[in-house]
Amino acid sequence: MAYNRFTLQEVEQRFGLQVERDEQMFPTPPQAIPSAFLETTLARNLSLALDMNTEKARSELLIAPVLVEIIEQRQREISLHSGIDFTVDRSLGLAGFCDFLLSRSPQRTELVAPVLTVVEAKKEDIPGGFGQCLAEMVAAQRFNQLHDTSIVTIYGVVTTGDRWRFLRLQGTQATIDPTEIYLASLPTLLGILLRTVA
Repeated sequence: MAYNRFTLQEVEQRFGLQVERDEQMFPTPPQAIPSAFLETTLARNLSLALDMNTEKARSELLIAPVLVEIIEQRQREISLHSGIDFTVDRSLGLAGFCDFLLSRSPQRTELVAPVLTVVEAKKEDIPGGFGQCLAEMVAAQRFNQLHDTSIVTIYGVVTTGDRWRFLRLQGTQATIDPTEIYLASLPTLLGILLRTVA
């Protein structure tokens, strides 16, 4: 089984997760000022990405620029990995390619210390991506344990590019934040993303 085959129910049962669906993870959301470059890029890209309405267009034109902004705002102390094979335990189905992973390490040639998994919502179905996202988060948790990192909390996000939903995993306790963050609220979105990789 690959990450994108997991449903929310399957990942809950297979890994014994207790999922909280009503807790706001960021009741007072942090804010971050976007760069002029990002604002210009998104202003140019938004209508094009929405008109094209493909996962690839949204990924390249909306999601990737936001994630690159996070790297820049953290002064390249963290790294972004796109479309990499993240096979952690094939026997448990923790195998396959991830859309995006952010790591607390500046190392770009290989993945070290993943802290945030980003899943592109298929057919704009954000809840349909929760299973895949949580499976990738479990894999990141196990990867970090195998490599003796001290990372306790793994974050995830499922996005259409213009809408973002955040998840958190601590041990077997998972949280799916009920709040949808819109690209139009860019300072809030950036603030939350920066908090997840801090």
